Amino acid sequence: MLNVGFIGLGIMGAPMAANLQNGGHKLYLHDIKNPPANLIDGGATVCTSGAEVAKRSDIIIVMVPDTPHVEAALFGEDGVAKGLSGGKIVVDMSSISPMATKEFAKKINKLGCEYLDAPVSGGEVGAKAASLTIMVGGPETAYEKVKPLFELMGKNITLVGGNGDGQTTKVANQIIVALNIQAVAEALLFASKAGADPAKVRQALMGGFAASRILEVHGERMVKRTFNPGFRIELHQKDLNLALQGAKALGISLPNTATAQELMNSCAAHGMAGLDHSALCRAIELMSNHEIAKA
Repeated sequence: MLNVGFIGLGIMGAPMAANLQNGGHKLYLHDIKNPPANLIDGGATVCTSGAEVAKRSDIIIVMVPDTPHVEAALFGEDGVAKGLSGGKIVVDMSSISPMATKEFAKKINKLGCEYLDAPVSGGEVGAKAASLTIMVGGPETAYEKVKPLFELMGKNITLVGGNGDGQTTKVANQIIVALNIQAVAEALLFASKAGADPAKVRQALMGGFAASRILEVHGERMVKRTFNPGFRIELHQKDLNLALQGAKALGISLPNTATAQELMNSCAAHGMAGLDHSALCRAIELMSNHEIAKA
């Protein structure tokens, strides 16, 4: 059994922490809100700060929305860094800037501790089912120590390379996911406007080369109009912004990524930033004056 700190207990963090607890580990929790009752009832200890979490834990996991939140959790007043001692491991499972990640890792290393960036893919469904894809950057020694925890939260776990490479992989993942959502939305909208039943079109396509997890899960959301968030548009906006900032720094062009970002920007402008990212279809629907569900 390990003493595991967990900071950030939102849509993703709460079920991830629950899987660690179910795996027999002692949890030390900190969040801006009260941690979920099921974790406390299961024996988790609530801490007043990130520093306290770090003092009481062997491995400290951070799962918060964006780069500034990670920086504050690690290096803010009473942050994780204030409670670290040599030999501990900090694991950031948020989706943030690869460049900032490398700087955070250097600061943690100077304190005698190891750092892993380990963003995830799979959404709320994957977090609850412990089937997340986990993309890890950092030293192999730290990875091997934390791997048993990763295996309680995910299925496809890969050490990609050094610090920052996990976050780079997540940005690449978010590009692919966004463009697939856009493709599914356009295809189902086309079918619907042409008079076909989009639900049956989706069913037919699931048996062919166009089959994908996005078509399966998010295509169903588009047809059934169930846009309660598993992964919010505003978070995917953030990830695509990281991609476009990185593209500028690298001197490359990502034209379709930029288009997907503009569609998400349109959704946000229409008050849909808090909806699931499958609601990207709403931007295309608004431009076309037709909804997928209305065959």
